[in-house]
Amino acid sequence: MTDRAGRRRDSTRRESDRRDLGAMVHPVLRLLIAVELPILAAHEVSMWGYSVLTALDDGPVRTQATLAEAIGADKTRIIGTLDELQDAGLISRTPDPNDRRARLLEITDEGRRLRRAVRAEIRAKEESLLATLTPTERTAFVRALEKLSALSPEDLPDRGLS
Repeated sequence: MTDRAGRRRDSTRRESDRRDLGAMVHPVLRLLIAVELPILAAHEVSMWGYSVLTALDDGPVRTQATLAEAIGADKTRIIGTLDELQDAGLISRTPDPNDRRARLLEITDEGRRLRRAVRAEIRAKEESLLATLTPTERTAFVRALEKLSALSPEDLPDRGLS
């Protein structure tokens, strides 16, 4: 069997001969983005907007600074996204009574409904990708991604990702 580049796949290939993780993950990421973008466009929300709604729906992210850190964005660069989401009635921003310079963020019922509809459509498309794996591979792949995606550079002994 060969891969997309015409190289022979060999299940007995040594670990040292495998491609770098980034080289393997990148095509999968491109595929996932290509699948997600039309869904996001149909719901009139950007990838950053969806990230914001997800962070606000999944847990107590209260301020813009906390939100930016949670989604890996610069706090000054997400203001436009927050404006769009607020104008669409998907989030609310209110002054923090303890710090007038800060804004408290909250997802609205409409934002929660939109986020969950988008997530359901994305998950349905992900099923096509995951269906190419055996049940054992699928479980291991998802668990490994969950574990790796929770890491930060500080979690690594040699800080190799920083």
